[in-house]
Amino acid sequence: MLPKNSLSNFRPRLVDSLKGYRLELFWKDLGAGVTVGLVALPLAIAFAIASGVKPEAGLISAIIGGFIISAFGGSKVQIGGPAGAFVVVIYTILEHYGLANLIIATCLAGVLLFLMGLFKVGNLIKFIPIAIIYGFTSGIGLLICLSQIKEGLGLSIEKMPADFFSQIITISHALTSTSFKSFALCIFTIAFLVAWPRLMAFISRKTLATWVTLIPSIVVILVAATMFIKFSGMEVATIGSRFGGIPNNLPKFQLPDFNWESAKLLFAPTITIALLGAIESLLCARVADTMSDDRHNPNQELMAQGIANFLTPLFGGLAVTGTIARTATNARAGAQTPLAGIIHALTVLLAALVAAPWAEFIPMPTLAGILLFIGWNMIEWSEFKKLPQFNRTYQSIFLGTFLLTVIFDLTVAVEVGLVLSCIFFIYRISSITKIESVELPTTTAHASDIEAYRVYGSLFFGSIHHIEKLFDPTNTSRVAPKIMILDLYQVITIDTSGLDALRQLHRNLAKKASTLIVCNANSQTLSLMTRSGFLDEIGLANCCPDIESAYSRAQSLLTI
Repeated sequence: MLPKNSLSNFRPRLVDSLKGYRLELFWKDLGAGVTVGLVALPLAIAFAIASGVKPEAGLISAIIGGFIISAFGGSKVQIGGPAGAFVVVIYTILEHYGLANLIIATCLAGVLLFLMGLFKVGNLIKFIPIAIIYGFTSGIGLLICLSQIKEGLGLSIEKMPADFFSQIITISHALTSTSFKSFALCIFTIAFLVAWPRLMAFISRKTLATWVTLIPSIVVILVAATMFIKFSGMEVATIGSRFGGIPNNLPKFQLPDFNWESAKLLFAPTITIALLGAIESLLCARVADTMSDDRHNPNQELMAQGIANFLTPLFGGLAVTGTIARTATNARAGAQTPLAGIIHALTVLLAALVAAPWAEFIPMPTLAGILLFIGWNMIEWSEFKKLPQFNRTYQSIFLGTFLLTVIFDLTVAVEVGLVLSCIFFIYRISSITKIESVELPTTTAHASDIEAYRVYGSLFFGSIHHIEKLFDPTNTSRVAPKIMILDLYQVITIDTSGLDALRQLHRNLAKKASTLIVCNANSQTLSLMTRSGFLDEIGLANCCPDIESAYSRAQSLLTI
């Protein structure tokens, strides 16, 4: 059953943004949308090729997916489309399951993402530790770089394998076929992308024209390299020689061949796409908030991501998510509403139709250089440098997620990372839970028959050993006190395992004709003890409001 009013919570940010919309806002959205659309065009092509599919698949993803995410999303400036984070995932799924099953897995992931938003799971994504996010992002960045060495060096490799070690072996065996022309073009592309921001910053300082910093470097190098290849006749691999160019017509709706037997095997790929899409989009939306003084709706964003990932593959596209680089470009270019993202998608469509005749001359080494630059920047180098400053827990989660992403896959990495995070968290909370002996007032009668303890922290399944140590019935040298008082004032929370430990302590003491008294319990602890019947077991009179009352109760029991 759906939560009450769950569907009524579907409210795209665009609806609120268009209230009181003015012409001056439109011009800002138009400028930002066109700018980011020009940036998205080469990236869409590059990501598609790196994922092992045709260039037009990336363009379709940027157009349809980008349009839907902006139209139905919960962020003001977020830009959706094919992302570098999906490159390795899509390539691996394509290799293992085929194109038809990749489409089905993406559609199923779309359904899962929509349900995650509908049931407000978006609020829970923020609880994924940052060490896991840094780890898998860095791992994906490294894998992107590795996957582009073939095109960057112009190696004679018919088909790159999907796993890390096989890629290294394949590349090492093919190094003798390195093309100097491809290598030079790739290096020049990377050098240009590194130098461009510094050049634009210098020009901006000298001319006071800040708009020059918005000129997209990727568009400049792609156009320049394409013109150079066309008119120089340099023989390097191009989109035309590899794929025959890109079509200049609109995509058609087409249902994949669905087979339930094979679909049952797509559980892991579906979870991978959905999990990565959710994390990337919401992480990107958080970054967008800081750049636009906004606050996104995570659940609305997930529902939009779900619609986009369900529909885009049916037109021949790939999985889509929020993209940090394009979102940042959109925000810096002055975007005011989600309309800028819609204009971005239309710009990609128009540019793709116009540039289709020229696309066959786009050199593959230039696209490889662009992706090497992006992959390198995805690696959290600063976090690697700061690792010695953090504790072993952070180091283990970060490096473990990174290595598992590289060696195995994202799903395994995140699953193991979350398990490690939970284990370390349980250990940490358990370690700060403690029980201290309380010295009885000097005026207390029968003090030798009373033991009092104060409990600090959380009584849960990871810390019940502290309660068990208070009285071990197997320890024959331990004499049970006639009265044991537990001061629960400093107990933050208690779960059923903690309650069971208290119940077992009461039973062990009862076997020795001893009494357990609890006092100072907070509302959560008191509620659980009441609802479980624990207070009836020990006797309501043995649950006291404060430590003084507990002392009085103990003395009255000893004088009977």
